[in-house]
Amino acid sequence: MDKLSVEKDYSGTGIHPYSSDLQQQLNQQGNPKINLILVEPLGPRNIGNIARLCANFEIDELRLVAPRCDPLCGEARQMAVHAADHLERAPIYPDLPAAIADCRRVVAASGRKEGVPLPLLPPVEALAWLLAEPVKSPSREPVGAALVFGREDRGLSNHELLQAGCLLHIPAAPSYPSINLANSVAVVVQTLWTLRQNLDQRTDDQLNNASRTLATRDAVEAALGDAEALLLEVGFLLPHTARARMAKLRALLQRAQPDSGEMALLRGMVAQLRWAARRPCPPGAPL
Repeated sequence: MDKLSVEKDYSGTGIHPYSSDLQQQLNQQGNPKINLILVEPLGPRNIGNIARLCANFEIDELRLVAPRCDPLCGEARQMAVHAADHLERAPIYPDLPAAIADCRRVVAASGRKEGVPLPLLPPVEALAWLLAEPVKSPSREPVGAALVFGREDRGLSNHELLQAGCLLHIPAAPSYPSINLANSVAVVVQTLWTLRQNLDQRTDDQLNNASRTLATRDAVEAALGDAEALLLEVGFLLPHTARARMAKLRALLQRAQPDSGEMALLRGMVAQLRWAARRPCPPGAPL
């Protein structure tokens, strides 16, 4: 990690990533269930190696999105060694939104530095944000968080990156910045494991004082779907430009990081506006 990245304050907290203040904040947070998600992985050896890393660094669940190989083949099992159970338990999803639907905080890794839709953070800062979540939601259900890694050959698209609340980039030598998928995962999960080590001793008071609970990804996507339908209905969006304009709205919401109550407020506003737009206009009323 370059010196400038290490010394920069964590965006939005004013906390140095290696400071005792950061550790104190993390000690007051929950330790959410961590799901490591691979999008369309191509190499079974990479999948097996990453399953082993999940066991090495106590990742709760490996999830696969439309894998382009057999994740249970001999090569994958050979690389997993004694972590084959992570392979066998790994659920397979048709797309990224389905894989992260139950997660409140999502960090996506990007090897690109240019043309990405959200700011890039080095691993320590992005992972500190990931862990700044109560261990349980207000309903006392376990809270999920996700680390997302893209395809070996082309990473994640901008549309997929916009599913995350935070983007992670591993600084490397400019002369050869490309890092193998399994090696990238190793850097990130080891950093995450180090941050989590002091999160195990928690009291009820600490849990009650944890940071606000963000809306789940499925709630965000449902609200965006409602908003898009309304904006198309009233003519603010046009079918041929809707995707690009909704990407800007999605980026705005990701920067705002709305909690569950704020997302419910937004959906209520959209529902009321839809009702008002469809209500017959009385004769003589101003348009």
